[in-house]
Amino acid sequence: MWSGFRLVNGSTACEGRVEIHVLGTWGSLCASHWDLLDAHVLCRHLDCGFAESIPRGGPFGRGTGPVWRDSFHCDGTEAHLGQCPVTALGASPCSHENNAAVICSAGSASLRLVGGGSRCDGRVEIFQHGTWGRVLDDQWDMQEASVVCRQLRCGEAETAYNPPKPQRGTAPVGLRGVRCAGHEANLTLCNTSLPESVLAAGIAEDVGVVCWGSRQVRLVNGPGRCAGRVEIYYQGSWGTICDDSWDLPDATVVCHQLGCRGAVKAVGSAHFGEGSGQIWLDAVNCSGAEAALWDCPAGSWGQHDCGHKEDAGVDCSG
Repeated sequence: MWSGFRLVNGSTACEGRVEIHVLGTWGSLCASHWDLLDAHVLCRHLDCGFAESIPRGGPFGRGTGPVWRDSFHCDGTEAHLGQCPVTALGASPCSHENNAAVICSAGSASLRLVGGGSRCDGRVEIFQHGTWGRVLDDQWDMQEASVVCRQLRCGEAETAYNPPKPQRGTAPVGLRGVRCAGHEANLTLCNTSLPESVLAAGIAEDVGVVCWGSRQVRLVNGPGRCAGRVEIYYQGSWGTICDDSWDLPDATVVCHQLGCRGAVKAVGSAHFGEGSGQIWLDAVNCSGAEAALWDCPAGSWGQHDCGHKEDAGVDCSG
């Protein structure tokens, strides 16, 4: 349906009002369903890094032509918007002051995380001299990971790690050896000119990070995107939630977090089927006002006395 995407009226090619090419005509996109995950995908597709913000109020001027109301449901990992699930609403009333817009990080970011389940976890690569390269280090720890997470606006660092052999990169080496204090604004401000004697003393390997911003929630095995078994992405893997004390305020937080309307019911006993892998949370006790499920009081991550037959689910009103 869409044959192109572009950003217009910005000061660079990597910011502006979002326009999509449909049936030979460029038109604007309504901002009512436009979110940061959709914007991340567009920035990546345009080789503009990641989305820093999605300003409201028409800062990049009024568009001409149709205003499309299509609603993208990206998870942030897609290569372009055409890979995202979409609700096609066509051209319908939406003021030009409510046009979707994005400011991408462009070349300034110069870092990306690959091979993870989100843009905020994975193996670190750096963009230099027109190409992406691997980052290798022999003493990679939380100081360096904190800088990477901050640079990518992914929140605090949760884990610094060396990926196992199957996940190592094959690209040229972009950076070998880095020492950070942890407060630097980006990785290139750390000490990257270590003497050969230091580099030779250790075995430099690919490096990875898991940032706080990698946490996600999804509903699976339900009749639509707003109902199903609740799963959380944490520390690089998807897991479920135990139904102990699972109730409507907990479900309300999940529904709002996913952009669905209010919660109709909270269900347990693997109503939407049993999950697999980790059971990440137990005894969740939300008030209903929290912005995300992991802001609610709960047991420690991964600590539970449950089996997958007790996996929690929700049914939102759409």
